[in-house]
Parts: sequence; structure tokens; C-alpha cells
Amino acid sequence: MSAQLAAWLALPEGEALTLLLIVLLAGIVRGFSGFGLSALTMAAAALIVPPVQLIPALWFVELTANLLLMKGGFRDGDLKVALPLFIGGTAGWPLGLFLTTSVSTETSRLVALLLVAALAALQLANIRIPAMATRPGLYGTGLLSGVASGLASIGGMVVAVYILSSGQPAWRMRGSMVIYLVLGSATSLAILLAFGLMDREALMRGLVLSVPGALGVLVGVRLFTPRLALWYRPFCLALIAGLALWGAGRALW
Repeated sequence: MSAQLAAWLALPEGEALTLLLIVLLAGIVRGFSGFGLSALTMAAAALIVPPVQLIPALWFVELTANLLLMKGGFRDGDLKVALPLFIGGTAGWPLGLFLTTSVSTETSRLVALLLVAALAALQLANIRIPAMATRPGLYGTGLLSGVASGLASIGGMVVAVYILSSGQPAWRMRGSMVIYLVLGSATSLAILLAFGLMDREALMRGLVLSVPGALGVLVGVRLFTPRLALWYRPFCLALIAGLALWGAGRALW
């Protein structure tokens, strides 16, 4: 069975099993914290699979997680927030993918890991950027989110910085995030296809990885304990930042 999974993932058996475990754990983190699936996977798996190959596979994993967690999103979300994010994100995705595909695998890996670490550190430090809370800042956030998605599939973490800076209720911003991600899934798929990255290998990897990702999300939702909610976010961000810096250090050496 493990040999078949390795064949589907186009990886050596040991690396394939490691990648499946990483996505399972990242799904658990997403289930109980609400974020971090792609960021944690990128931070831990970029040394196994180059970011340019991991990004299209994570499209399927993120879509599966969003569908599992979208309950109430369209009802609670704010289109005045979601649409500018979507417009900016659509413009930013091609730029991020162009940068990723224009440099060497080693460079794209290092850039992706450092970007993950920087965004996690910003949120861990609760740094607010007032300019992001303006109307132009909202479109700019969408643009940066698209670029980050094209570079490392972590556009959601850019939006999380906006959420921190906006001061809006968390439930409304979560709903807006769901609308943004669902709308963006179609355009990001078209862009991945246009760049030739959504090939048969990416399709197979994405479908296989969606299974442990979905399982992890469901387990994470069950593990959520309200009395510990205060600690989930800093724990997850510290884990993501630590793994990304460790990976960047290994990439440099």
C-alpha cells in the first residue's frame, strides 16, 4: 500500500509517508485553530517537494478544508471585504507564480520558507499595520495575498494580518475569508492551468494529499477545547515560524 502511495505522489516511499504525515498534522492544526494548513505544510515539506510543485497540490487540500469548514461563512461574511480581497488576489496570483517559476528551485524554496516565517512572526508579535485597514489597503492586502499564494500558497496568512489590523469582529472576518477563498479557488485554478503547473502529477498528488488533510481537519475540530483556545494561535504560529526557519537554515547550508 505504501509503495502505491509513493507512486501516486511520485516520491520515494519514505518521503511520501513523511509528506502524508505532515499534511495530516497540518490538517489537525487547521481544524482546531482555523488556519495554518498550507503554511505548516510548506514550512515542513518544502525540503521534500519544491514549492513550485507543492503549490498546485495544496490547491486541492485547501479547497477540501474550506468546504469542510465553510458552514456559516457565506451568511456571516462581508462582501465589501471579500470582493476587494478577491480582486486583488486574482491580480497577485500570476505575479507570485511568475516569480516562483522564474528562479531556481533552491531560491524559490528559500523565499517561500522565509516568507512563511516572516508572516508567522508578524502575527505572533500581534503587529498591526494601520494602512491595511483602509480601503486601498484592503485591495493591497488582496494583491499581497495573491502574490504570497503564488510564491508559497500562504495568502491566507496575509489576510490574517489584515484581520488583526482591521479590528472587525472575528466571526465576520472568518466569514469574509471563506467567501474570498471559495471565490478565489476558481480563478487560482485557471491561473495554475495557464502556467502549466496543474498537470497530471499535481492532480494525483492533490487528490491523495486531500485525504489526510480532510481527516486532520475533522480530528482537529473534535480536539478543539474552548478553555485552551487562547493558546492555540500562538502555539501554531510559533510552530510554523520555527519549522520555516529550520527549513530555511537547512536550505542555506
